[in-house]
Amino acid sequence: MSVATAPRAAKTITRPGGTLYRGHEGMWSWVLHRITGVAIFFFLLVHILDTALVRVSPEAYNAIMASYKTPLMGLGEIALVGAILFHALNGLRIIAIDYWRKGVKYQRAMFWTVVGVWAVLMAAFVPRQIIMILSEVPA
Repeated sequence: MSVATAPRAAKTITRPGGTLYRGHEGMWSWVLHRITGVAIFFFLLVHILDTALVRVSPEAYNAIMASYKTPLMGLGEIALVGAILFHALNGLRIIAIDYWRKGVKYQRAMFWTVVGVWAVLMAAFVPRQIIMILSEVPA
């Protein structure tokens, strides 16, 4: 048999239909960066609007500020701090990937470093915030 007519060992690779991206750290970093960025944008929008309300109606502004002192908003503050911390740390990671020659090679390790630093900072912040939330709840 010649090489051209010899049967080839067929290796069949089955792939799922569609174009579903099954990435790892890079994909999750991208998704979380976008989600936290949009969340921060909407927080800033609401913050600007409620602060501008003081010029329109000081009474309405005071009512809005009083509603922010609820336990639910305290939990929202925890989420906001978490989003800002992750977005900032991941932004530094993205800068390192873009401007450091070995950034792409170490992007996975840098992602887990960002997650670790984020977890440590959140572990320092969350208990104190929960104590503050519980201290404002009427007995």
